[in-house]
Amino acid sequence: MSKRGINFLHKWIENNVPETAKADVVSIDELTHKLIADAKSVGIKRDEIDEDVDSLYRTILDAIIHFTPGLPE
Repeated sequence: MSKRGINFLHKWIENNVPETAKADVVSIDELTHKLIADAKSVGIKRDEIDEDVDSLYRTILDAIIHFTPGLPE
């Protein structure tokens, strides 16, 4: 389990998934590619993130669907 990977994922979602993000395949695919590129740019391999979630697609989709600004998780 990579604490670094999961911490990056949570911070990335918080900072990069806008309140207005759409829950469609294209939008989620674009966000997933951006997530992977941003992780790579700071030295985090996709495996470090993947080992803590079942699906990056589903994780980002859940973040969009359940977005509630100002409320803690």
